[in-house]
Amino acid sequence: MSSNCTPASLRAQKAKRIVKEIYVYIILVAVVTVLSLLKGDLFQRGNFLFPPNIANLLRMSAPILMISSAFTLIFITGNMDLSVGSTLSLTTVVHAILVLNGFPFVLSLVIVIALGVLLGAINGFLVMKLRITPVIATLITMNAYQGLARYLVPPGISSITSTDTLTMPEWMGQFSKDQVFMGLSWAFIVALILLVVLVVVQKRTLFGKYLVAVGGNRTAAELSGINVVKVVWGVYILLGAVSALAGVARASYLIIGEPYTGVGAETEAIIACLLGGTVFSGGEGSVVKSFVGALIIVCLTFGLKSVIPEYWQMLAKGVVLVFAVVLNHLLSKERVVA
Repeated sequence: MSSNCTPASLRAQKAKRIVKEIYVYIILVAVVTVLSLLKGDLFQRGNFLFPPNIANLLRMSAPILMISSAFTLIFITGNMDLSVGSTLSLTTVVHAILVLNGFPFVLSLVIVIALGVLLGAINGFLVMKLRITPVIATLITMNAYQGLARYLVPPGISSITSTDTLTMPEWMGQFSKDQVFMGLSWAFIVALILLVVLVVVQKRTLFGKYLVAVGGNRTAAELSGINVVKVVWGVYILLGAVSALAGVARASYLIIGEPYTGVGAETEAIIACLLGGTVFSGGEGSVVKSFVGALIIVCLTFGLKSVIPEYWQMLAKGVVLVFAVVLNHLLSKERVVA
């Protein structure tokens, strides 16, 4: 045993590992505690912790919870997808168009998820086949998908909604607004189910092990026989499908097809993953912690909306992003040094 491995240093290392495991939960508790001391016009009875407020927050949080959970897997491979917000916008518009024109929910859901798979496959093709840097490739598709979402909305109107000839069905909002269990919606329950599925995929499947191997050392992964192209392409497809599911949830919550509703979703997903300790360079991450990180972002967004002006809200998110990046850097450094 080296001279550095004293009982005191071992205790310090153990304490650091414990902090690393639980800090995101501490942050969530701290944020909720602070918000509970504030009074806002949007809060029922003026109290953030009033149960109907929490239930509404969880109902509206389903899209970002879904995206952040799946985004973790992209991060673990050492890749990036800036198009998730635009995919959310586009699929929200498409779902609203289909429903407005008489498509039943299940059929519309299948079509929209198939569209999400296609959009994710395009991202994967650009990154893995054409070998375009992930940030550049998904920046291209971010603008393309957002432009297509705006194109599908007829000139002169801002969103897909009821018209003089077509009426949005009453069931449109059931997926995200109806309270089916303890005030929770189907969309939030689906987000929880998705969380469990992705945790199993990450922790209990060969595919999950491949993700870590690719993110940790791509060259070594290739030499060990892992088909890196298929693995990363598959994650892009998965994230596209999940983003489409989130689009259905957002359209259901808004009961319209708003082409800009996903703007900024990619930033929120990145912050959530970084808060959850997912390493930016790949090889390490936790779906559960990213889920908690997304809850922190949603709490801040909802909790500050009626308390401070919008520009201060943007500043607050910027501060959280800087904090998440610095914290992630320190944790990554600790991982390398330990």
